[in-house]
Amino acid sequence: MTASASPPLLSVGGLHSGYGRIPILGGVTLAVRPGEFVGILGHNGMGKTTLLRTLMGYLPATAGEVRFEGADITRRSPTARARMGLGYVPQGREIFPALSVRENLRMGCLLSKRGEDETIADILATFPRLKAYLDRPGGALSGGEQQLLALARCLCGGPTILLLDEPTEGIQPSIIEEIIEILLRIGRERGIALLLVEQNLTCITGLSERILILQKGVITREVPPEVARDRSLIDEFVGMA
Repeated sequence: MTASASPPLLSVGGLHSGYGRIPILGGVTLAVRPGEFVGILGHNGMGKTTLLRTLMGYLPATAGEVRFEGADITRRSPTARARMGLGYVPQGREIFPALSVRENLRMGCLLSKRGEDETIADILATFPRLKAYLDRPGGALSGGEQQLLALARCLCGGPTILLLDEPTEGIQPSIIEEIIEILLRIGRERGIALLLVEQNLTCITGLSERILILQKGVITREVPPEVARDRSLIDEFVGMA
């Protein structure tokens, strides 16, 4: 939890983006403060993934700005943003399936400011399930275990904010609970902020301090988690189906 008076860690103003001539984002404005957990909820096709990809620099902004710790990063590369402290776990996880779990974690350590062995030992303390699979190819893990690996690999780089895209998609409930518990713990112990795109109401309400509704490429309103816990209220007041 963070004080509401804290200056934003990540701020976005009037952000437009899309794919070629197809506009997707139509002027997104939001802010995430240090250590704050913010959820983004919306129909498929409303621009949630596009927003995260634009914040990370994989898609260019056509208008508006993105600031991180006060610096304008709108035109900076994904690598530059990652080195500044933005961590991104995309939808579909995108681990290296032919590399072992250990090798995947070593790839994440390329951005770490600490030694590789120290970083991996610290991460495995947070992700004990992965210890038994260090020499197993990432592609041999279950979908939920791959999601844990993707999250662990990202955290190896020492980000100050995580951008997570649908981390519970296609994952069994027991690992969803594990992911929620891990994210709450790292937020509490490491002060990492979170911007979470998620359709699973249990996950997004269990993690988020506030939830932003994204419709047709713009943030239309903000709702507290207690509203989003009730599917009928979401349907009635926010237009989710």
